[in-house]
Amino acid sequence: MAKAYWISAYRSVSDPAKVAAYAELARPAILAGGGRFLARGGRIEAHEAGIAGRTVIIEFDSFAQATAAYASEAYQKALVVLADGAERDVRIVEGVD
Repeated sequence: MAKAYWISAYRSVSDPAKVAAYAELARPAILAGGGRFLARGGRIEAHEAGIAGRTVIIEFDSFAQATAAYASEAYQKALVVLADGAERDVRIVEGVD
């Protein structure tokens, strides 16, 4: 079964306090859903039309597991806290076998 990757690319952060509050709720929700953080912040080099903003990559054992973690009640509560604190591009991508 192919793994899945949840990629969050931050385009901008308008309220760092909301992002911090979101992270406090999101991290345990994602871990409970089986996610493993592969990259969270750190150095970034953007190319082509990329934006060198905060990027988070989380690995899951399956696409279904990743989408279930995103839809979970705990993660949805984290999104409410984030609200308009950041503009992000969030994708869940199925890996290759």
